[in-house]
Amino acid sequence: MIKKIVTIIRKICTSILVIYGLNLILSAANIFIPINLINVGVVSTLGFPGLFSLVLMFFITK
Repeated sequence: MIKKIVTIIRKICTSILVIYGLNLILSAANIFIPINLINVGVVSTLGFPGLFSLVLMFFITK
């Protein structure tokens, strides 16, 4: 039970750091993905394909 909770917290923290790092890297291109509950949930569950889909959605809505 505790292992599952630790794994979920680790995924959430990792996804926050990945989104933050991507924002740092892509800030020169004026690409910004906000760190909110929905985006963190997408990256936590889908991983890098979810992150790439968020970047793609940024370009579609821009």
